[in-house]
Amino acid sequence: MLVAERWHKIVQLVNERGSIRVTELSDIFQVTEETIRRDLDKLESEGKLQRSHGGAVSLRPEQQQEVPYRERETMNAEQKRSIAQEAIRHIHENDRIILDASSTAWYMAQILPDFPLTVLTNSIKVAMELSGKEKIQVISTGGLLSSKSLSYVGPLAERSLRSYHVDKAFISCKGLHAERGLSESNEMQALIKAKMIDIADEVFVLADYSKFGQQAFAHVSDWDSIQTVITDEKTAPAELDRLKENGIRLVQAIR
Repeated sequence: MLVAERWHKIVQLVNERGSIRVTELSDIFQVTEETIRRDLDKLESEGKLQRSHGGAVSLRPEQQQEVPYRERETMNAEQKRSIAQEAIRHIHENDRIILDASSTAWYMAQILPDFPLTVLTNSIKVAMELSGKEKIQVISTGGLLSSKSLSYVGPLAERSLRSYHVDKAFISCKGLHAERGLSESNEMQALIKAKMIDIADEVFVLADYSKFGQQAFAHVSDWDSIQTVITDEKTAPAELDRLKENGIRLVQAIR
């Protein structure tokens, strides 16, 4: 493949996915990671993409929008299910928990045992999944319905969250960056997740390997508010080491 063709395809992949990692591009094009880093530096200098720690993100405005739920549901599904199974191990009878509107939280809701538990959520999918479990009390935030994420957002949802206090929050996000913390694709989702973190004693971040080293549009939280990150086996050891330096407890789900 000619170098110019590789550059064209890199830009195409970044714009299609919104973000991509150096390791993925190295595998796709069968060149060294150092070569990919030089490619990305050149493409950034030409204004075709933006470099991020460990990869690149698209400059297209539409990539700052939410990915539709049905699309997220099938992305890295195997990894998300293993993360959900691990997350369930950290829930005990009579806990009061938050499940956000992520697809990983929905996978948790599917396999959550029917025992005494209070679940606060802004997700329609999570609430519906738990509705058939008689021992679980489900509280929905209400608010402005986001059709893409099938979740409630906005001032009403934020005010609703302020009325509660929970033992544990289980949230996901668009990006995890060792220096810049958690980020989301848009401000309304970021504000909701920031409020979920505020009202929880313990915060678990559920993130598959593709989220690491990424910085999305809207800041959610710094690392000093996060206790535990649950990820999968494919996450690069170097990314885990960077989070350990921030005092984060890391759990890798084993399939």
